[in-house]
Amino acid sequence: MAKLSLGIPKGSLQEATVDMMKKAGYGVYVSSRSYYPTVDDDELSVRLIRPQDMSRYVEKEIVDAGLTGQDWVEEASSDVKCVEKLIYAKQKLTKVRWVFAVPEDSPIKSVEDLQGKRIATELVNVTKKYLKERGIESEVEFSHGATEAKTPDLVDAIVELTETGSSLRANNLRIVDTVIESTTVFIANHKSWEDPWKRQKIENLAILFQGAIIARDKVGLKMNISNEGLSVLLEKLPALREPTISPLAENAGYAIETILDESVVRNIIPELKRVGAEGIIEYPLNKVVL
Repeated sequence: MAKLSLGIPKGSLQEATVDMMKKAGYGVYVSSRSYYPTVDDDELSVRLIRPQDMSRYVEKEIVDAGLTGQDWVEEASSDVKCVEKLIYAKQKLTKVRWVFAVPEDSPIKSVEDLQGKRIATELVNVTKKYLKERGIESEVEFSHGATEAKTPDLVDAIVELTETGSSLRANNLRIVDTVIESTTVFIANHKSWEDPWKRQKIENLAILFQGAIIARDKVGLKMNISNEGLSVLLEKLPALREPTISPLAENAGYAIETILDESVVRNIIPELKRVGAEGIIEYPLNKVVL
């Protein structure tokens, strides 16, 4: 049987990725003692790979496809096929940023002030490229971890990944500038992409992954409304697409079904009730394929 080898990012993105795959329809189980998760698809072979290494192993055809950050693809200068951008991160459905950060009381106020300074980061190549493009000469060193603790005694500034900025604030660090924005990308090597069976499998995964991500902050809503109340209800009802409207038996009104952002539902349900909606049902979604 043909198989597609898929790399899942180990570390901060691991839980969000496994959850996304489960919403996409794949039962994934990750053992704490193994780098080879099990998945209920005989056509998939899955293993955990550090996101920093993912694009290199995909490029070298060690795995067919994988999920990692666009930042790590650029850091490694990997020649891979970007199949899909998947906007999710550790905590939220959002892009993440690599930022220059300095202590709150640092005299460094702008990127230009980094001239001649020492900077620590995991994202060395991207940081050097950023500085070079701006004509700034600084010493950029690789950080093996605990980067936020290195200022001000060991380095003048750091380039660190942030999703919400809360960790930087907790360490009394101030953001000076953004080096790069990044999102999760689904990548494949060119050989696998040119293989008809593997390409179709990869495309199928991309469709389902994107559908699972879109569905994460949305819910389905069903309700009934009288003939007289339909136009007023539709004015109250924001939707991903036009709602589905079906006539009820014996001209008793209409059944309405739509998809909404979960954040608005708590406010809109009472409004729908007030304009005459009945039998309102909210239900979770696994996938929304546009």
